Amino acid sequence: MSDKDFDWAAMADLLELEGETHSPYVRQALEELGDLAPRRILDIGSGPGVAACRMAARFPQAEVTAVDGSPELLARAGERAERLGVRLRTQVADFPEGLADLGTADLVWSGQVVHHVGDQQGALDRLAGLLEPGGVLAVVEGGLPARQLPRDLGFGRPGLQTRLDVMMAERYNRMRDELPGSVAVVEDWPGMLRAAGLTGVRSRTFLVDHPAPLADGPRQSVRSTLERQRKMLDELLDAEDLATLDRLLDPADPAGIEKREDLFLLTAKTVHFGRRS
Repeated sequence: MSDKDFDWAAMADLLELEGETHSPYVRQALEELGDLAPRRILDIGSGPGVAACRMAARFPQAEVTAVDGSPELLARAGERAERLGVRLRTQVADFPEGLADLGTADLVWSGQVVHHVGDQQGALDRLAGLLEPGGVLAVVEGGLPARQLPRDLGFGRPGLQTRLDVMMAERYNRMRDELPGSVAVVEDWPGMLRAAGLTGVRSRTFLVDHPAPLADGPRQSVRSTLERQRKMLDELLDAEDLATLDRLLDPADPAGIEKREDLFLLTAKTVHFGRRS
């Protein structure tokens, strides 16, 4: 199954919960912009608008537009903005084909979207083309896989998290190969931004650390992630690991994620910045 087959609207709850759980890194990344005072901001592939709303709060004088190919997700973004009391515009546009109609901006943000496009360098070229002179492109790609589980759960084979990482990496490789117009490229993100004509390119990685015991929000984010992995990897994991996941996801099991005190959430998000000279 390719990412084109996913019903992203049906994943709105997962995307919003994950965005909220990881959102501290967005605030830290925005602080890296220094004295940039954007008049117009585009969040490309905004999903339900968690990052876009944070940008609207950080730059209240700016016109912030959440851009996504899913009207359902943009409706969620609009509802979120109204709930938080921030100004946010929404615009339906496919990525990257629909970018030409967006106009230009002083800040263009793209969070973990480029890797869903077959020609990643071509997508970055188009994103860079949206910048006003002196504008900044911020691309979230790379980082580290999330860690949520202790190595030994007390049942099943130790090291489940590592095996999940391997299977997800294999599935990611297949997804990339199956994308329309897939182009093999060395995923040197700073180098790719420079190839797109940007200057002053730099990368920063931000830690997302929710230690044990988890609060309800991060705990539900872990549940949603493991439920998705259980579904996606059904034919790849062996019977013992599937049984271990089923036990973790059983709300009635005393060793399941609802009741575990040792559950945590640790990941790292890398943001690559480049400026149009």
